[in-house]
Amino acid sequence: MKDFAVSDAPAVQAQLDRLAALSLPQGRLGLEAIRTLLARLGDPHLAIPPAFHVAGTNGKGSTCAYLRAILEAEGLSVHAITSPHLVRYNERIRIAGRLVEDDALAALLGEVLDAAEGLQVSFFEVTIGASFLAFARHPADACVVEVGLGGRFDATNVLPAPLVCGIATLGIDHERFLLAPEDGTPAEPLSRIAFEKAGIRRPQVPLVTQAYPHEVMAILQSLAASDHVPLFARGESWKAQVTSDAIWFEDQDGSVTLPLPGMPGAHQADNAALAVAMLRRQDRLRVSPAALAQGIRAAHWPARMQRLGDGPLTRLVPGTPVWLDGGHNRDAGLALEAFLRERELAPHLILGMIAGKDPAALLDPLHPLVESVTLVPVPGHECHPPEAFAGWPVETTTAPDVASALARLEPRNPRAVLIAGSLYLAGAVLRANGELPD
Repeated sequence: MKDFAVSDAPAVQAQLDRLAALSLPQGRLGLEAIRTLLARLGDPHLAIPPAFHVAGTNGKGSTCAYLRAILEAEGLSVHAITSPHLVRYNERIRIAGRLVEDDALAALLGEVLDAAEGLQVSFFEVTIGASFLAFARHPADACVVEVGLGGRFDATNVLPAPLVCGIATLGIDHERFLLAPEDGTPAEPLSRIAFEKAGIRRPQVPLVTQAYPHEVMAILQSLAASDHVPLFARGESWKAQVTSDAIWFEDQDGSVTLPLPGMPGAHQADNAALAVAMLRRQDRLRVSPAALAQGIRAAHWPARMQRLGDGPLTRLVPGTPVWLDGGHNRDAGLALEAFLRERELAPHLILGMIAGKDPAALLDPLHPLVESVTLVPVPGHECHPPEAFAGWPVETTTAPDVASALARLEPRNPRAVLIAGSLYLAGAVLRANGELPD
């Protein structure tokens, strides 16, 4: 699926138009193109500050947010690559704590696209080239690098020796790419997902993971042993117990009691714990318990169970809390279910899902909890038609956009509203409500 990006800055938009024109041959896998592109740019990925490399199905973006917030709480400067962007392409590249400025972004993209002439590179490969080029040219103490898709063939997977690698929660997603038949890979779906994510491992570089089913752990243990990768799995090498008011963390270096995250959702404590485990397994950067606590409380990751503030959209349902989440798979549905039960919410759901996602995976955990559903399109994307939701045991209607859906709800005075189903939809909602991620 083609990515999309627009900018209010003409110089940036000119380069985004060039990005949009790129055509990646179907079925092309591998790192040859990104390596060639980086070589033409002088191999900037070999000159960036020490890196934390994070993969996973759900939670990798939040884990990256905790890593960055904790390092910054320690007084360190941090570059970051994240994806996708929600409102502005600039969100993908953070230089020493700040989103890349438009002028710098236009120049970076122009330089990388010029270097890519004659190569068949993707939107994401150009983005990674621009990110590493920026990181190599600006001093910082660390980089936080989020995998885009999978791990083994992801364009970020050119880093020769990160400080530490991490794998967040695993689940079934992007089946077309990550479960494509291939000799020598696991047949069981979740094990195959783990195999792909663990492609970021490096010899002698700590690989820190969450806890997974036995058959998945067996795959990770085999891969780690064959490549001389020190594996640190939750439940074996580190532990994190989440209580009603704290996270109790323990590993080979001792124990520490940490606060619950500021971000809502019980699963966020697990993401924070993974970030802590990764930080404690590297030995280049000192991170104090005080910085761990401060960063966990301060971390923010937009469109992840985010309560929208005052704005044009929320004013359409005055007095009603409006929550936004970009989740679109079964794990996201389970996390939303836990969140709604914890808060005793029975919201009206405004839902938009792009084609290729499985509606039932997200919706099955939610249908006992939501009052009704309004289906909306995701701007600029092919979406599931209303008939894809036929038979779902909740009153379902349609609307042309989120604003219309909210306006129709106002006379009914819903107790809460949840907007979910797509990060692309979440980005459109943030833009419309005037809440641009920074």
